[in-house]
Amino acid sequence: MRAIELGEYGGPEVLKVVETDVPAPGPGQVSIDVSYAGVNFADLKARAEGYRVPALPFRPGLEVSGRVRALGPDVVGLAVGQEVTALTDGGAYAEVVVTDAATVLPLPSGVDLRTGATLPTVLPTAYALLHEVARVRPGETLLVHGAAGGIGTVVGQLAKDAGMSAVYGVVSSRAKAAHALAHGYDDVFLGDDFQDGVRTATGGRGVDVALDPVGGSTLKVSLASLALFGRLVSFGNAGAAAPWSVGQPELYPAGISVGGFSILALAGTAPEALRSLSERAFAKVADGTVTLPVTAEFALSEAAEAHRLMASRASTGKLLLRIAEHPARA
Repeated sequence: MRAIELGEYGGPEVLKVVETDVPAPGPGQVSIDVSYAGVNFADLKARAEGYRVPALPFRPGLEVSGRVRALGPDVVGLAVGQEVTALTDGGAYAEVVVTDAATVLPLPSGVDLRTGATLPTVLPTAYALLHEVARVRPGETLLVHGAAGGIGTVVGQLAKDAGMSAVYGVVSSRAKAAHALAHGYDDVFLGDDFQDGVRTATGGRGVDVALDPVGGSTLKVSLASLALFGRLVSFGNAGAAAPWSVGQPELYPAGISVGGFSILALAGTAPEALRSLSERAFAKVADGTVTLPVTAEFALSEAAEAHRLMASRASTGKLLLRIAEHPARA
């Protein structure tokens, strides 16, 4: 079978197409004939700096849609040939991938394989940020960084579905602002000057909830943009800044809370909780509450081009690799 591997860290050019053996599932695992694989920022970090890479060579990719190829021992509730979507611990850029059965879910009714590949990371993350970590309430206000990305696109829609009164986004360009405004956002701020925009938009009050995947100084300014009893949720460190600490001086005066979320960490510590979370999140796509546009699609051999586009910060929505519409069995 074909797969994408990197044998060294570096730019997109280190991604190479290789021919390799088809993997077989072990106990509690499932192998999947991959139709589509999602492209995520974590894949770029793995390629460039070894984020969550146990050893080289390494196959990137965290989410797929496709058909069950084989079941390992002790796997129940799934069937060979069934259309599924799955979160993987790497290896999704391949014609066949093996993953834990706990992270494999049947494709929701009415959802095709192309759409299914957009679901495993983005939908559960967006749902968890709002409903499990921030625990948003109707009438509250929200600030989201990366509002035009995959997670941001979904968060805007879920926030309105939850009854939030105003949803504000931060993006890097006017083109991205238009995308965010079309997906649930009431106002969008450009670049690093979002704090003044937030204060003006909220009459000086600040927002009840801020969601931050950037980290560093952006996270600190997000903290300062919160209203009384506001909540900040960190779900990434895209800026690659050094970790920082927050304590009594920042939190006590306004009763502020700070939380965090990582879908990959949850998959390792509580896979059944992730499965339940994913089922609830996927229902929002099946019932039409949420749409996640695929804005660019690449062949498996074009994985480097997909990485270049995402790294350019010009992309919106979701990027996919097209592996095979009807994968052949080797």
